[in-house]
Amino acid sequence: MTAINRTNAQTVLHDGVALADALAKRDILAMRRTMIQEVINAAAVKQDRYSRSEVKFIPTVHIAELQTQVDQHSKAYRELDTGIQEMNWKTELL
Repeated sequence: MTAINRTNAQTVLHDGVALADALAKRDILAMRRTMIQEVINAAAVKQDRYSRSEVKFIPTVHIAELQTQVDQHSKAYRELDTGIQEMNWKTELL
């Protein structure tokens, strides 16, 4: 485990970012994407109303804008993950 951490700290991606920093950034992107997706899921509650007197749910967030953010985070995650995987194949363990 210490060898992996040492290797990640000393390995640099093409853009000059340390592999350990890229791994942390990838984890943050995944958490943000998941958090926004959970907001979307909560806001997109399906309503099964039987009469007009029942409570009507109205979303207070812009789901389309949030979905755009999820898409952007997903794209950034995939691109970063591809760079990390490439370095993983090219780097020998120290």
